[in-house]
Amino acid sequence: MAVDLSQAIPNNVALADDRRLQRALEHWLPAYLRWWRELGPAESALHEVYLRTAVGVDARGWAHFDYVRMPDYRWGIFLAEPEPDRRIGFGAHRGEPAWQDVPGEYRAELRRLVVTQGDTEPASVEQQRRLGASCPSLYDLRNLYQVNVEEGRHLWAMVYLLHAYFGRDGREEAVALLERHAGDPDRPRILQAFNERTEDWLSFFMFTFFQDRDGKFQLAALAESGFDPLARTCRFMLTEEAHHMFVGESGLARIVERSAELMRAHDTDAVRPFGGIDLATFQKFINFHYSICLDLFGQERSTNAANYYTMGLKGRFGEDRIGDDHRLETARYPVLGLAEGAIAATEAPALTALNERLRRDFTADSERGIARFNKVLADRGIGAPLRLPHSAFHRRIGAFAGVHVTPEGQVVNATEWQRRREEWLPSAADHAFLRDLMRPVTSPGHVAAWIAPPRRGIDGRGLDFAYVRLH
Repeated sequence: MAVDLSQAIPNNVALADDRRLQRALEHWLPAYLRWWRELGPAESALHEVYLRTAVGVDARGWAHFDYVRMPDYRWGIFLAEPEPDRRIGFGAHRGEPAWQDVPGEYRAELRRLVVTQGDTEPASVEQQRRLGASCPSLYDLRNLYQVNVEEGRHLWAMVYLLHAYFGRDGREEAVALLERHAGDPDRPRILQAFNERTEDWLSFFMFTFFQDRDGKFQLAALAESGFDPLARTCRFMLTEEAHHMFVGESGLARIVERSAELMRAHDTDAVRPFGGIDLATFQKFINFHYSICLDLFGQERSTNAANYYTMGLKGRFGEDRIGDDHRLETARYPVLGLAEGAIAATEAPALTALNERLRRDFTADSERGIARFNKVLADRGIGAPLRLPHSAFHRRIGAFAGVHVTPEGQVVNATEWQRRREEWLPSAADHAFLRDLMRPVTSPGHVAAWIAPPRRGIDGRGLDFAYVRLH
């Protein structure tokens, strides 16, 4: 599939052959750029950033690095290469040819999936808007901006589907994606995790570790869709999501490494007086971000999830590697709930438990990352393992919404929860400490004292490379 880079909107969907669609998207472009100026990365318009820009959908297409002024980034529409004779892999339509157009009977459900995914993309940019003012290095500032422009491109991916396949309703939804804003009391983003504030770099790295990992699993499930344009769109988005998770995981590992160095040097866990982030604070941020991401998967028992699967719209993570009939009409799956005041597992129809299965896939993947942080500590002789809290902890959606559960999984009363809440979740004082700690470091080759330098640079460049030219 040839990528047309000569157009105002780079694409590999032959946009120039559909003048009506091209005009509609070009009409949407100024509104997008206005949103970027007003709610995108603050005070970045004049910066020249060493960014990676997609110029193709194969591996070589990601090899293009150059300085770009932020508003001049070439956001585009890219779908993965089509699979010849692709068949639907699950649900009632299993084995049938994948749909190239929206099936009329599933139009509303597909639109809802596209809009919900699309709403998360600009939300994260809005949440991270002011982080540049406290960057720990030019390397990290560049990574923040790379994440931001790619989230903007993910928005373009969903807007293309809305314009191309959903008619007037789709165009109206595309406009609404720029009218809702993260944390807006009147028009918030659809999912609560994308209304939370991201004011410091520990939160940013946690966001890209956890929220973008949620994105990985949601996109992977949508990449199984019987609606082929959505599947191909999500397959390409997954290549970008992988970089966001790398930013999060490597950033958190560098914080743990620096904290461990300070703990060893001063023989204490209390490293705040020495300019570090203590592991107790780090653990509280794990507890918060992991728990709000669990809510992103929805109810443990969901008829919507069952319907999406049966319709062939949204599959499971690694659908083709699961050894069952891919219809799940009689299958069962264990689901946690509350029974007589205690947490217990019960068997539920596998179709209605699809959210829970995807949530557990996310948890297993998250645990592998936490294990790598603990290895950083162990390699430095520190036996204070970090951990994920219990899946019932701090939940607002599902069986445990409103139930007070400790990180260890013990059900407690409201008084006990309020008494110990700041042991388990970030407090106002924790946020104030981080805001005071994080001062910008913008000289090439220098890194803030609360985080270790990266192991390697970007595109073969060293740490002393000017990844962002500030103006």
